[in-house]
Amino acid sequence: MTREHYDHYKGQLVKFSVQSIYLPDPAAVLSELHAKQELTGVVLDLSDDARDQEAAFVVVDVQGLDEPCIVPAGDVKLVKVPEPTQS
Repeated sequence: MTREHYDHYKGQLVKFSVQSIYLPDPAAVLSELHAKQELTGVVLDLSDDARDQEAAFVVVDVQGLDEPCIVPAGDVKLVKVPEPTQS
């Protein structure tokens, strides 16, 4: 590709995948963009320290992720699922 071809991109809106990022670290980009975003999932298991919430962890299956997430128990909140309406 020529320099003129690349110059065509200046000022243009583009899109790319996170895995294509060379710098900064892709994990840092995701953290900056989504660190406060809440995920929803189903609890699969509790750590052995489940009686002490300060030391307890939960294993959560989040749809779309290949592996479950391990999260401090004090950081999870129950999601109220609406009950089906009867007609």
